[in-house]
Amino acid sequence: MSIRNKVTLIGRTGKEVEIVNFENGKLAKVSLATSDYFTNAKGEKVEETQWHNLVAYGRTADIMEKYVEKGDEIAVTGKLTYRNYEDKEGMKRYFTEIRMDELVLLSPRKVS
Repeated sequence: MSIRNKVTLIGRTGKEVEIVNFENGKLAKVSLATSDYFTNAKGEKVEETQWHNLVAYGRTADIMEKYVEKGDEIAVTGKLTYRNYEDKEGMKRYFTEIRMDELVLLSPRKVS
């Protein structure tokens, strides 16, 4: 296992998992919020939240589709990836994503 380009995050999902189906499998996408806390110069506790775009394929995408809901706390490992595309107006758009390798569900399961 390589530690090059390795990302580990723990946070809460910001929306429902979005599934994109392809001929040879599926892609799962979701946003993840991670928060840090610090005390500012006035002695006030401040929360700073960062948002991350997560993508998963294969078995991890299946698990996300079945078990992950908006607001769930999850832990993920993966690698940082960058992609870009040209929009309808010809502007180049850039994305930074975490391509997930592993997923751990941390929120308690809801009983129906």
